Formats: sequence, structure tokens, C-alpha cells
Amino acid sequence: MKKIVALILATLMMASAAAGCSSAPAESKAAESKAAESAAASTADASDVNVGVCIYKFDDTFMTGVRNNMTAQAGTLGAKLDIVDSQNKQPTQNEQVDTFITKGVTALAVNPVDRTAAAPLVEKAKAASLPIVFLNREPEADVMKSYDKVWYVGAKAEQSGTMSGELIADYFKANKDADKNGDGKVQYVMLQGEPGHQDATLRTQYSVQAIKDAGFEPVKLAADTAMWDKVKATDLMNTFISSQGLDKIEAVLANNDDMALGAIEALKAQGYNKGDKSKYIPVVGVDATAPALEAMADGSLLGTVLNDGENQGKATVNIAVAAAQGKEITKDTAGYEVTDGKYVWIPYVKVTAENYKDFQK
Repeated sequence: MKKIVALILATLMMASAAAGCSSAPAESKAAESKAAESAAASTADASDVNVGVCIYKFDDTFMTGVRNNMTAQAGTLGAKLDIVDSQNKQPTQNEQVDTFITKGVTALAVNPVDRTAAAPLVEKAKAASLPIVFLNREPEADVMKSYDKVWYVGAKAEQSGTMSGELIADYFKANKDADKNGDGKVQYVMLQGEPGHQDATLRTQYSVQAIKDAGFEPVKLAADTAMWDKVKATDLMNTFISSQGLDKIEAVLANNDDMALGAIEALKAQGYNKGDKSKYIPVVGVDATAPALEAMADGSLLGTVLNDGENQGKATVNIAVAAAQGKEITKDTAGYEVTDGKYVWIPYVKVTAENYKDFQK
């Protein structure tokens, strides 16, 4: 009997040991699998990356240039892009992000309709463990800090505003008759972008400040939003002309080129900005779009400021692809300086009659 008991005990001990030995390799295999997944992510080929891209609206001239450059850069890297039009509706964009996540994209790039509505998009990306890159419309700082896989690519709007104001001030310094009533002041009208958009707010504020800093007193005759849109800007400029009179308006500041070109259409309908120096009102915009450069070539647009859509598009795709591969976002992987680990700032460039040809393609 003792021999039988001993045999049973020995058998149980061997079984226990065998179980103990098998658990260690299982844990080891799980760890190895995790490590392998991580290594695979960091070395994944760009062809395995699929970036879901939301653009606030396709018929924005500047953003059309940005998305074309994004497509070109993705082609260079060998990554896939799926770009959709949010039609200037935030609920539509929210649904598009949900659809991208369901489809299994490996990264998101979003040009938000409403910068103040970025938080839910970050939460969606975070829940899916997806990197998300915002472009052109900067989310608020607390949103940017809420997730370690969120980045922003854009330009500092105050810089573009300052340059716009300097273009007007330089014109007044070089052309004394620009001051129609000889009062040493600049009577201007302002065509503004979307209310609440940081670019519209800062471009407006800093352009006026630059005129003041140049030694002129800026006098606002009228200002209103044309929502970045050329047709709306033409209508608004016609309203300004009717309410203020062309003899009083000495300068036109527009928060973007489409609105500047819309203002020029209204001026041309009145016989202005068509080559007669006695019938000219300086108009400035921002973006340096192809149509704006054409307007500079014919003299109807005084100047603009390059909002570098090419490099914004490239940087956005570089970051999205690198992040999807599990790489750390640095100057080497983004291709651009990265500030605070989250921001890539693309500088503006002042475009004048002397250098506009450098930006034509």
C-alpha cells in the first residue's frame, strides 16, 4: 500500500512540475509576441500604412493645394491615403472619422471644420490607439496634451497678419497719393474669415497692428466675414463700396486670397484695379494661391503671403506615416523641426511684386 501511495504522490509531483514548466514558456511566448508586434510596427513598410484624411471642404482653393501635395507625398512614400470632403459640416466629419476607424485605417489626418470640436476626434483616435495629425486649424492646447499620439502641422497666423499689414504700409510709404485725403491715416476695409477661426482672428489683429507699427494710424471703415469665400467676398465688397464710397476706401485687407480676389472682382466692376493708376486701391491676401499670383502678374492684387501648402501637406503625411509605423516623431522622421514634440510650424513668406514669380509653377 505504501508503495502505491508513494507512486501516486510521485506522479502528482511530476504532473505539477510539468504544468509549472509549461506556464513559463507560455508567458515568454506572449511577451515575445508583444515585442515582435512592436518591432513590426516600427519597421512596417509604408505600403502597409493607410491614412484616413478629412478635409474641411474640397472647394477651398488653399486646401485643394494642400491635399494635392498630401497625395503626392503619399505616393513618394508608398503609403495609401483615403481623402474625404467634410463639406464644412462638423457632424459629417465626426461620422467620417468613425467610418475610417471601422475600415481599419492605421492613422488619421484631420483638417477640422471647427477647431474647438477637435476633442471628440482625439477621443475617437485614442480609443482606437490611432495616431492623429491635425492640419491648418490648430486644436486648443489642452486637447493637444490629452493624447500622446496627436500632432499639429500649420503656420503661425500672427506672422501672416503682420506681413499683410506690412505690405499695405510699404505701399503707402512708396506712394504718397495712396493717402487720398492726406490725413496720414489708412482708411481700410477688412474681409474676414470664419468667425472663431484662429487664423481669421490673428490675421485681422496683427495686420492692423503692423500698419500702426509702421507709423500710420489705421482707421477701420468696415469689416465683416466672407467665410474665406470668393463669391461671398465680392458681395461683401460691393456692400462696403455702397456704404463707404470708393473715394474713402484706401486699402483692402483680406484674411485669404480667395476673399482678396472676390474684392478685386467688385473693384473691377467699378473700373478700379484694371491698370489705371488713378483708379487703384491696394488689396492684400494670404496663401499665395495660383490665381492670386496671376492677379499679382496683372497688377490687380498688391501682394499676398505664402501659406506653404506644399510643406504643410508633406509634413502631415510624413508624421502620419511615421507614427503609423510606430516611429518616434522627430525632425528625422517628420522632415521638419518638431516643437514640444507635437507641433510642426511652417513659416510664411511675404510675396511682393519683386518676388512673386519665384512662387509661380
